[in-house]
Amino acid sequence: MKYLVLLFLFLNLSADDNYSLRIAHGQVTSSDFGEVLFLDVASYPQDLKVTSLDAGYLLKKDAFDLPLDFYAKGGFSYFDEANLQDDIYEGTLYIKVYWNIDFFKNRVRLGFGEGASYTSDILYYEKQEAIDNSDNNSKYLNYIDFSLDFDIGRLVGFEPLKDTYLGVAVKHRSGIFGLINNVEKGGSNYYTFSLEKNF
Repeated sequence: MKYLVLLFLFLNLSADDNYSLRIAHGQVTSSDFGEVLFLDVASYPQDLKVTSLDAGYLLKKDAFDLPLDFYAKGGFSYFDEANLQDDIYEGTLYIKVYWNIDFFKNRVRLGFGEGASYTSDILYYEKQEAIDNSDNNSKYLNYIDFSLDFDIGRLVGFEPLKDTYLGVAVKHRSGIFGLINNVEKGGSNYYTFSLEKNF
């Protein structure tokens, strides 16, 4: 973890802001995606966790003359399956748009990403969901990344930390009601705390 902190500090030396790097850590919730978005986050009996690292490239800044930034992103995640089965790895590829909300020299970002997720095996939670709903499983599913964060550098007035964002994010995998590999109700939602740096 200390090496990741050092990496984030090193990235402050660059000022192009064409790239981004995010680390996040959190756990699974039994709430569905809509409930999580409205902060109705239910715990799950098993301590299933995820740690992820995502990198991005800025495709378009201030798109459509609006405060919208578009990024192409890829990620790698490690799922701790709490000794219920072997731990699992995930690769993601997605497009993410951030809506920048500036006020009183501060910035809050609302982010929405859409793309694809592939896991090395079926997540334990997704297996249980499939059993409960008589549904199918798939390593490949649709991926949604939803986030809310704020610029801690602007907030505290410390220039070296400008464009460093602290916040929360939701990792969502689903079959889009059966459109992908006949997964209709299965999938998973992980809520995380995140730290992201633009450089």
